[in-house]
Amino acid sequence: MAQTRKKRRRKHRGTQAGTIERSGRTGSPRTRGEAKEISRERRAQRLDRPPTLKGAAQRAAAAAAIFGVLIVGLFGRSPAQGAFIAVFMFVIYIPLGLATDKAIYNFRQRRKARAGSK
Repeated sequence: MAQTRKKRRRKHRGTQAGTIERSGRTGSPRTRGEAKEISRERRAQRLDRPPTLKGAAQRAAAAAAIFGVLIVGLFGRSPAQGAFIAVFMFVIYIPLGLATDKAIYNFRQRRKARAGSK
């Protein structure tokens, strides 16, 4: 016998209480051009935010951890020495990373101001 109910085209899951959560948008699907435009806007918004100490500290922590592991693994130092060097590098990386981020941010802002004034 032929199926009378129309199958749904979008995935959604229901809970035991009967509520339905739909994944993503409920309107028409995004075209490739719209997706590219949204992506460009999000990137521009991300690059227009000034650098923060928190972001610099997070990158410094990741870099220092990798550095500590490499010191222990490649150079055969003790884990205590690797940890000490990693902490030292963490302290060094924070201001260096923040200064680099600020320089790049200021460069982009100046370039954006020059392009807007023309």
